[in-house]
Amino acid sequence: MSVLKTTVMGAALTISISTNVMASDSNKDFDYVVDRFADVEVLRYKVPGFEELSPDRKKLIYYLTEAAISGRDILWDQNNKYNLQLRSLLEDIYANYKGDRMADKEFKAFVKYLKQVWFGNGIHHHYSMDKFVPEFSREFFDAQVKALPDDRKPENIDVLTRVIFDPAFMAKKVNQAEGQDLIATSATNLYDGVTQKEVEDYYAALKDTTDMTPVSYGLNTRVTKEGGKVVEQTYKVGGLYSKAIERIVDNLRKAALYAENDTQRSVINKLIEYYTTGDLKAFDDYSILWVGDTGSRVDFINGFIESYDDPLGMTGNWESIVNFKNLDASHRTEVISGNAQWFECNSPVDPRFRKEEVKGVTAKVITAAILAGDAYPSTPIGINLPNANWIRAAHGSKSVTIENITQAYDEASHGNGFNEEFVPDTAMRELMDKYLFITDNLHTDLHECLGHASGRLLPGVDPDALKAHGSTLEEARADLFALYYLADPKLIELGLIDSPEAYKAQYYKYILNGLMTQLMRIEPGKDVEEAHMRNRKLISEWALEKGAPEKVIEYYTIDGKTYLRINDYERLRQLFGQLLGEIQRIKSEGDYEAGRDMVEAYAVKVDPKLHREIIDRYSHLDIAPYRGFVNPRYTPVYNADNTEIIDVNISYDEDYIGQMQRYSKEYSSLSK
Repeated sequence: MSVLKTTVMGAALTISISTNVMASDSNKDFDYVVDRFADVEVLRYKVPGFEELSPDRKKLIYYLTEAAISGRDILWDQNNKYNLQLRSLLEDIYANYKGDRMADKEFKAFVKYLKQVWFGNGIHHHYSMDKFVPEFSREFFDAQVKALPDDRKPENIDVLTRVIFDPAFMAKKVNQAEGQDLIATSATNLYDGVTQKEVEDYYAALKDTTDMTPVSYGLNTRVTKEGGKVVEQTYKVGGLYSKAIERIVDNLRKAALYAENDTQRSVINKLIEYYTTGDLKAFDDYSILWVGDTGSRVDFINGFIESYDDPLGMTGNWESIVNFKNLDASHRTEVISGNAQWFECNSPVDPRFRKEEVKGVTAKVITAAILAGDAYPSTPIGINLPNANWIRAAHGSKSVTIENITQAYDEASHGNGFNEEFVPDTAMRELMDKYLFITDNLHTDLHECLGHASGRLLPGVDPDALKAHGSTLEEARADLFALYYLADPKLIELGLIDSPEAYKAQYYKYILNGLMTQLMRIEPGKDVEEAHMRNRKLISEWALEKGAPEKVIEYYTIDGKTYLRINDYERLRQLFGQLLGEIQRIKSEGDYEAGRDMVEAYAVKVDPKLHREIIDRYSHLDIAPYRGFVNPRYTPVYNADNTEIIDVNISYDEDYIGQMQRYSKEYSSLSK
């Protein structure tokens, strides 16, 4: 099984669990698993091909990775206004502890909490959005704070103590509950002292519905009040997060010296202009240049990009990924992108909502060199950018599949027992063993390269019209596009797959995940809240209901355990196409009410009996619900007089705690 996390407007797709791929001989001696705690397993990934790059490409990657890690504090502060202070306090306690680290149960519980906070980039779970619950006592914590040197004791220790121990205080990072003030009930630091209505009215007054090239309002700002008036505080040099952004810009300038060509250099320089001015028009110009840079082997994203952690879906989380093209593996994605117009013209949606001309869709398979910000430690396996609809329509998009990340997931997942527990049909297990890896990759390719790049808004439709449900519906749209075409004979014609039965492995895995196995991530008694889980549940529940008269999908039991059977795969594909058509209509027309009703009807509520069963069955498997990564470490090699970098070495020996401590020591531009 794999659990896909997808984000608004198509920029990210994350596999958290993957199975069925045997470890290759070339990787069998590489230790992928780094750490295990709570519901998380931390892995490391290889960067094959880095050593063979030219010295200048290595230097380019080195400075881009430095720019990436330099933004770490930004995301922490965006996630919650107390995160940076709390991180410093927890790390100080960890370093200052004088007891028995191996035997003290309180200290072990403290370390677990610290690791969770590191992984979540703050006090909330990266996926469920719930605040972490400490398993150490208040007395232990108070004693450790008292033992700190005076200059390391926070002045607001009472507030930080409440953050840790009061479960009702800042309980949810992002609240998506219908009918509530989503800003007032969310603990993110994207808004301060404003209500949801005030923010929506503020941006409604700014937007010009006749503008066919609108900027991404709110993408790089924090909204607050000054003198009773709603204002934006911009993330830029001289503005919010200036110290961190200055460091990012400094490394981008160094990277520009080693750009592969003038086009790539112009991309970097335009990004610097955007960071310097905060001008969203400059960001659009940068995005257009970035889409047009298809000749460089090294590539990167860096900035305020995905808005799924904004309860209103506007402000971008800071993130960065540095990568280089996998030349051999990119044939698959290049074939798909080269046929983008065919896929668009044959899409099962109303022709009014199709693109008449698909422009600039490019795709490649990449090797990640560094993960940072919102892409770390939990990370995407695919990217499709930019997010602005008008740029995608006029200039195209770039799509990538990060294959060294999927490889790490697969290598670390061999033999975890999932298929034996949840897939009783021997023939289906064999089909999954044979085809799930390639169909997982193809699903990602189609989702990112074509799904998010497909369709169009009708003139005058606000890109933010679907509001809090926009992320769920957009990811459902891209998933449905991919699912529909996985079963198309066109993939065999293009040489991307060799069997008309292969798609069934992906269909079965997807429905199983959407209806059953992803429930293990939800606490008993709670609804599905995370947008990407809602997406999968929406698709699966809708198909189950609409196919019920024909028993397209059905539950059955063996020895008291619930299983799934798909009886008609061709009909299921038709249902996917039907739902794709409706969700595309909702998006194209900006039909908020229909989108809201669909999400609330199919994506939110959980069957408590089935939920309890899934949790119990998972408890007998050695599978962590969530996975993430530590990065490799890059070390510059200088010439004899130590004045010039002549090479860059890569190493994989850093553990989870060591990397987190080093990042806090070396990259804490904003720590409070």
